[in-house]
Amino acid sequence: MTEHRDRIDDLASRAQADRKAFDPPENPPDEERALSILRSGVGEVIGVYVEGRTGEFARFDEWEMEQLEQALNDWLALYARCYGYEIETEFTVREVAELVIKTHDIHDTVQLLTHVPTPEVRRTRV
Repeated sequence: MTEHRDRIDDLASRAQADRKAFDPPENPPDEERALSILRSGVGEVIGVYVEGRTGEFARFDEWEMEQLEQALNDWLALYARCYGYEIETEFTVREVAELVIKTHDIHDTVQLLTHVPTPEVRRTRV
């Protein structure tokens, strides 16, 4: 157990509540909502993970990692639904965090991993 446990529990609870309360947009995409999910959900999960892995290295226990990954994947699924896609997500926090560090952009990272929006859709919206 780490000092991040309370934050992890809060993130997992929020993600689960967000998933239950989510109403998909009638006319996708809802890019503003998708970006909000990335910032306030996925970004916070990655932040906790990176914070725990830097400085005073935190060894997340199995429960903490499961909760982080469930929250991450819940929010990634909601992100996709904002674009009108139903996807199954099974990403690890580590793989997403490493790609965010490489790209310096959470939206690019999530688009690369989920393929949502598709490159064609993204090009037409730029």
